[in-house]
Amino acid sequence: MTTDTATGPRPVQIFQVSTLYGAATVAAAVDAGLYGAPGEARRLLLLSHNAEIPETALRLESMTGYDRIAARFDGVLDWNETIHPYHPAAWAPRPEETPLWQRVLRTAWDLGTARVELVVESIQVNPAKALGACFPESSVEVYADGLMSYGPTRTDVAQSLACRIRRLLHLDLVPGLTPMLLTEYGTPSALVPDDAFRAVLAEIAADADADPAVAEAVAAQPTALLLGQYLAALGLLTVEEEEELHVRMLRGAAARGHSSIVFKPHPTAPAGYSTALREAAEEAGVRLTVLDVPLLAETFYERCALRLVVGCFSTAMLTAAVYYGIPVARVGTAELLERLTPFENSNRIPLTVVDHLVPGLEEGGEPAVPGPAPASLAPLVRAVGYCMRHKAHPELRAETELYLAAHHADPAVAHHFGALRLTQLGLPGGEPAAAPARQRRSLVRGRR
Repeated sequence: MTTDTATGPRPVQIFQVSTLYGAATVAAAVDAGLYGAPGEARRLLLLSHNAEIPETALRLESMTGYDRIAARFDGVLDWNETIHPYHPAAWAPRPEETPLWQRVLRTAWDLGTARVELVVESIQVNPAKALGACFPESSVEVYADGLMSYGPTRTDVAQSLACRIRRLLHLDLVPGLTPMLLTEYGTPSALVPDDAFRAVLAEIAADADADPAVAEAVAAQPTALLLGQYLAALGLLTVEEEEELHVRMLRGAAARGHSSIVFKPHPTAPAGYSTALREAAEEAGVRLTVLDVPLLAETFYERCALRLVVGCFSTAMLTAAVYYGIPVARVGTAELLERLTPFENSNRIPLTVVDHLVPGLEEGGEPAVPGPAPASLAPLVRAVGYCMRHKAHPELRAETELYLAAHHADPAVAHHFGALRLTQLGLPGGEPAAAPARQRRSLVRGRR
């Protein structure tokens, strides 16, 4: 291990990532100097594969551009291999075992006695929680690589961990909107600079130039791109419903005059999704190219002069608009908002943001590049966030009551709130509380 004879071992910064988008986010933060000057610390990239069956899922290392990201770090570690045979989403050390596990990790990863700093995603779940437990003296930073940063922390974070979180790093996907994540713990947030993130995406795209599938898609001169999210895997839609959602995206783009369209499926989506779309494309008389390769959708933005990106509530829609100036449109958000359960499901805020900010392709909205967050967005997000996690944000009660009193009957607002949830919380828009039994008996006697 590298040491400095005057000051001892260099500190070690461990960056835990599970997606290439997340890895690109932390790489941009490193490039921007948010983690110190080069050489100040030993930087290690810790990969975790969180799919239900990690052994059969697409590995991050196989994605286009991964090598460029990894080159920024002094070493790469594999969390799955380290804790094998346990699953990274389920395993965490028992409290009495944490000193032993820290010794195991320090030995396995050649950390020596160096101070360890953790940079993790999704602090409320494993493997971030497990890492925090294994290194109880380490500072923690959280990076958020998507729209969930604008919503509340999905579950409580143990105070022993929360008190060590120094900041939340996030992309400026909705300029002017402040993240709600971790605010109940007083955690400050900081932006990953736009130019640094865009530069990392350009690097990743450069690696895709030699890919035949990318070359074929570019040669088709598409003007619209459809984003698949594989919502069936999240239990939000059935496979058949998601297939139909993609078909609706294609028909909407075709109706807007786009005759050459690219579909970028989620890496874990079944092949049948593409088959259904091809049939719909033939019926609509448009050319469809399926970009079924392991790369970020943002990589393709660098290579094509797109005029439209269509999705449901994918973060890639906002990166298209914010970082590339490509008009975006949504399909299917209203239906998902109606059926999303439980109410505190962390996908609710991404859905809320996209539904409110992005024009609806099927509702006659003109695809657009959303500007800074409108004044109407932040109050809506805070009210939804309060209804999701009211015990964590009691300070938002009065504001939410005023907001719903004024807007709960507005159709553009009402579908973000369920009447049952509003009733449970005693908020405007809910059902009137049932009279207590004693009061009902008094009313009956009074009628007599």
